[in-house]
Amino acid sequence: MPQDPTSPPHLHLGGRPLSVVGRARIYVCGVTPYDVTHLGHAATFVWVDAADRVLRRLGVQVEVCRNVTDVDDVLFDAADRAGAYYDRFAAVQQFHFEQDMDALGVRRPAHEPRAHTFVPQVVALAAALVESGAAYVSQGSVYFRGAHVAGSHGLLRDEAIALLAGNGGRVDDAAKQDPLDQAIWQAAAPDGGRNVPAWPSPWGPGRPGWHAECTAMALSTYGSSLDLHAGGADLRFPHHAYEAAQAEAATGVTPFARSWLHVGTVRLDGEKMAKSTGNLVFAKDLLARTSGPVVRTLLLDRPYATPWDYTDAALQAAAVRLDA
Repeated sequence: MPQDPTSPPHLHLGGRPLSVVGRARIYVCGVTPYDVTHLGHAATFVWVDAADRVLRRLGVQVEVCRNVTDVDDVLFDAADRAGAYYDRFAAVQQFHFEQDMDALGVRRPAHEPRAHTFVPQVVALAAALVESGAAYVSQGSVYFRGAHVAGSHGLLRDEAIALLAGNGGRVDDAAKQDPLDQAIWQAAAPDGGRNVPAWPSPWGPGRPGWHAECTAMALSTYGSSLDLHAGGADLRFPHHAYEAAQAEAATGVTPFARSWLHVGTVRLDGEKMAKSTGNLVFAKDLLARTSGPVVRTLLLDRPYATPWDYTDAALQAAAVRLDA
């Protein structure tokens, strides 16, 4: 039976219904501004932009929040290598990122919170979770009790620990009661140095934990829940899992996100693009060779969740398809 043109559109995301009730509040994990944009980053933001545009065409009022993770160890290390202060270094990298997004036709978000400006909100989040018993204080840090998070995402304990270890989860931190606990507030090291900032808190100087940054920014922007949360597939666990668990523990509202959009990994020669392996294809290099619409077509030329390998032949095929 044809759909009633006066009823809300029936949308699906990954085979599941995507509820549309006149507005869509979207939160997407943005970049850590320590290097220029590679294709893995670009794919996520182009797909979110595509979802934004489809929803707008259907008459939905869309609001996008894309954060900037400018409090992070990899940023501090990169700034130190460059001999620059972390905040100035991050601002330069963020400028280049926004230039790339403009060239790829990605709309500017309605909200672009920067982690360093949300430290008070992270402190408040940590205090609330300690008061409720969902977190505890140890050696100047505040840890979220995370033993339950792995099971709720279909992971065995050992699998979750391995994923945390590969994503800065500090599983060997002696201050933690459980390797699966994650820092909401990380105590400052005595020899932090000029590029490792610290802020005051009730537990002593320190800085926000990665997952807590996004929890605080999302809750501050949208309240207790949002409609669509997006990011790369590699963020599914631990980052998105802990972000959501902390939000739900703080507010009592479930689910934190009604739908999730996890964009498939972009690889080179079968390996995920990563700074650590040096196998990166930068958006700016492709944009110097061809147009933004061609690169955008390349990134959208498959189902959003599909992992894929970049090749020059794929870029050429995107150019042909766009001209067809």
